[in-house]
Amino acid sequence: MEDNSYNKSKPIGIFDSGVGGISVLKKAIKILPNENYVYFGDSKNAPYGVKTVEEIKKLTFKSIDFLLSKDCKAIVVACNTATSAAIEDLRKRFKDLPIIGIEPAVRPAVNLNRKGKILIMATPITLAENKFNKLVERCAVNSEVVALPCAGLVEMIEEGIFEGNDIKNYLEKRFEGKIDKDVSCIVLGCTHYPFIKKEIVYIIGDEIPIIDGSDGTARELKRRLKESNILRSSDQKGYVKIFNSKDNSNLIDLSYKLLDLE
Repeated sequence: MEDNSYNKSKPIGIFDSGVGGISVLKKAIKILPNENYVYFGDSKNAPYGVKTVEEIKKLTFKSIDFLLSKDCKAIVVACNTATSAAIEDLRKRFKDLPIIGIEPAVRPAVNLNRKGKILIMATPITLAENKFNKLVERCAVNSEVVALPCAGLVEMIEEGIFEGNDIKNYLEKRFEGKIDKDVSCIVLGCTHYPFIKKEIVYIIGDEIPIIDGSDGTARELKRRLKESNILRSSDQKGYVKIFNSKDNSNLIDLSYKLLDLE
């Protein structure tokens, strides 16, 4: 039987267009605490949500190449926009590499079985992509789904703005006329958005459930590692290394701060 211990000790690569994917990294560490992780945020080119599909593909492949240079055994594309634009091409290029994407948590939203429409916050390009439309058609046949494009929100979060009047004013304008008794839940369709969940609750109240796709992505990661027999066998807590394309130590500090945020 082949000794797979070397491959098992290799890190998992997690990529996002900025600091947003830290929300997925947090969930992965919670579910798989003994794994090693390398995180890469492409904040230099954020936000991806305003770029063309071809630009997003090019940037995503470049970021994955960086993670592979760190000898990663699996890749998590912790960015809804990059997943929508590039995941199929990535899997064609790297056929033997476990590649896990993230998508808006439409199915979990439907499974709540709450009366009313499902409100999905996401970047404009995620909502415009065919992958999103197919997801809604597949998972929400009998549900009313309302897309809420949030242009400019990622930029604020990349600047380290997670609370305060700027975020509150932005959310109040976005939710104006959208929040009523007919809303069953809100889906956070961008990995940056969980970091402003407190401010969303402040605006809409705590009676409407707010969900995101990070839990499902982390569980799928565990399943794929197990399937490939590359789960790390050590009982020691793994390491986390964070890199960013923007030459700015503040972003690295912000990333570690978000990782420790409860």
